[in-house]
Amino acid sequence: MAITVECQKRPEGSKPKALRRSGAIPANLYGHKGTESISLTINAKTVERLLKRASVNNTLIDLNITDIPWRGKALIRELQIHPAKGTPYHLSFFAVAGHGDTNVEVRLRFVGEPVGVKQEGGVLDTVVTELQVSCAPENIPEFIDIDVSNLNIGDNLHISDISFPEGVTPLAESERVLVSVLPPQINAAAEIEAEAAS
Repeated sequence: MAITVECQKRPEGSKPKALRRSGAIPANLYGHKGTESISLTINAKTVERLLKRASVNNTLIDLNITDIPWRGKALIRELQIHPAKGTPYHLSFFAVAGHGDTNVEVRLRFVGEPVGVKQEGGVLDTVVTELQVSCAPENIPEFIDIDVSNLNIGDNLHISDISFPEGVTPLAESERVLVSVLPPQINAAAEIEAEAAS
């Protein structure tokens, strides 16, 4: 998914509050040149559109700083939300070109209905819904599909059971449980009533 975002270098001495009042969001770009960072501003409406299509540590963005000029691939590393208003407050980008593999969070998508749910009344328990992986920026998957249709009650799927796309390496331990099928939930209230009646 190609997303292009245009932004400008933040004027010297500008105050974040004043920027936000004028419809801009403060941001920073890291990783483009060692430990050096660039202070930026992005139009608030551009940020709103961006966040509908991109997620933190997952979506590769073509970042274009029009007045330096600088252009390159970047990830949103951090998103700060205003505690009261719930609106974006600050963004941090990380330039990924020339850094080799990068660590990203990828959403897990559970596919199929487990045998243990459909036939045995069990409950699907998704223990992990996002997984940190390492891969080249151009190979970041939007999600990883996990087929759960063959799971019975008591079955688990571990990281070691999953086939990852080529060039994508999970960073958690291989025995970590991602999903399991639990026995049917017992209604505690109904059980107490049954005991009282007997």
